Amino acid sequence: MAIIRINDINDDRVELFTKYNEAQLYHYFEPKGGAFIAETPEVIKRALDRGAEPLAFLVEEKAFESDVVQSLLRDYLEEIDVFIAQLNVINKITGFNLTRGVLAACKRPNLPEAGDLLAGARRVAILEDVMNPTNVGAIFRSAAALGIEVIFLTHPSADPFYRRAARVSMGTVFQVPWTYFIKDSDYMNTLHEAGFSVVSMALKEGAIPLSAPELKAQEKLAVVFGTESTGIKDETIAKSDFVSIIPMHNEVDSLNVAAASAVTFWELCK
Repeated sequence: MAIIRINDINDDRVELFTKYNEAQLYHYFEPKGGAFIAETPEVIKRALDRGAEPLAFLVEEKAFESDVVQSLLRDYLEEIDVFIAQLNVINKITGFNLTRGVLAACKRPNLPEAGDLLAGARRVAILEDVMNPTNVGAIFRSAAALGIEVIFLTHPSADPFYRRAARVSMGTVFQVPWTYFIKDSDYMNTLHEAGFSVVSMALKEGAIPLSAPELKAQEKLAVVFGTESTGIKDETIAKSDFVSIIPMHNEVDSLNVAAASAVTFWELCK
């Protein structure tokens, strides 16, 4: 381990933080997984607690001596390189003012199998092609706060470990168990075989209110949210046990998917 001062974002020693976009980091160690960048002490701590293996830290100079950062780094100071830079250098990497002073490059932890996560759960959420990382992060934060036990994503969905998703989630993407369904698999069949009833949140004729007692009566319930542009696929709705809506006022037809998830989780998990 070394504490290394960096004055230039083009320094090759910090290329993990500067050279690769998030899609490239996803395949960094291919075929053995990838890497991701976490930022802020709280998010990094939750990533490390989740089992992510740190590769390097990049710390803003004034933040390095803070109790919060020192506590975060304490277990790794003998093993992992810590790069220190002025805030104006780090901001060129992050693209915004990094007020909490620390980035961590980490190996991605292995994702569990869908069947293993379904085995002990009663309330789960499915993100079908939700591609905006801000929405994905916000949904995870609501899920963690309001009682959703597991989140599943289809492959077009944004990666929950992307920096923006993890930051918006306040690190809860490392707390709520999640995984991707196998690409192009019939995930509705997987849910039904595991004993789950499925409710799709969609503006469709005949949809029942979210407060309907038959939804709360389900022992195991999976709730599906669709892509921001076109919503849930027709074939998913056709295989759902229920289709539900959040009743609206003032001629508003729907909420943003992140806001809708918070209302839904509160209603179905309370």
